[in-house]
Amino acid sequence: MCFEIKNKVALISGGASGIGLNYAKVLLRNELRAVTLADISDECGTTALKEIENEFGPNRAIFVKTDVTNLNNYEEAFKKTIEIYKNLDIVINNAGILNDALWEKEIAINVNGIVHGVLLGLENYIPKYKSGSEGVIVNISSIAGLKENSVVPIYSATKFAVIGMSKAFGDKAHHNRTKVKVLTLCPGITETPMITEVSGRNLGGPYQALLELAQGHFVMQKPESVALAMVQIIKNAKSGTVWVAEGGQKPYEYVLPPRQSFAPK
Repeated sequence: MCFEIKNKVALISGGASGIGLNYAKVLLRNELRAVTLADISDECGTTALKEIENEFGPNRAIFVKTDVTNLNNYEEAFKKTIEIYKNLDIVINNAGILNDALWEKEIAINVNGIVHGVLLGLENYIPKYKSGSEGVIVNISSIAGLKENSVVPIYSATKFAVIGMSKAFGDKAHHNRTKVKVLTLCPGITETPMITEVSGRNLGGPYQALLELAQGHFVMQKPESVALAMVQIIKNAKSGTVWVAEGGQKPYEYVLPPRQSFAPK
């Protein structure tokens, strides 16, 4: 059954800039009623709200300053959404950083932050406040969560974690009891500051050398193409599935083979 975006309410962590802001805009273009931008940057939040109001008119978005690594702080964004819009149907756990030089912070944002968003959305707010029969959580991983990345191995590990977590929370047992589907989107290399300013955000020395070798082979896509992929999977994907959006192409499902298929006969 196709999920209807029209008249729904969304919350997007890291939603005030980059791909996150593109998610917000493309959902609003698909008749989303309203969106909460939960982001750490006041400056980006102010700018994003102006852009949204200019394109879509007033009262379509709010900004809530949010540290996703703090469960209580992240919950304030959920509470504010319900206070203003009364409903919550879609949560996109998008906040993340790529910086192995700050790996403890990277793990806290990329893993703990998504755990917080899933627990808040799945176990409380979406089942209670969804406006339709089903809600949606999309957790953002990366193609670095599908194949090991030797340049930023700790970042890669966080994105592998997101996939395993999302598939587990997306299991039909959880979907049956919550009526919330949990999906994973893995963007490819995308034209954002996370990629264009990546130099130095690694463990140094040989890791920087590996980055310099790899940079000439990057095939970039625009954030808008990832946002269009987001709309497609929200509408059509089944809970527990993993989707890749790379090279500006349509998203495709990534299916993990059963481990037993590798066992000796």
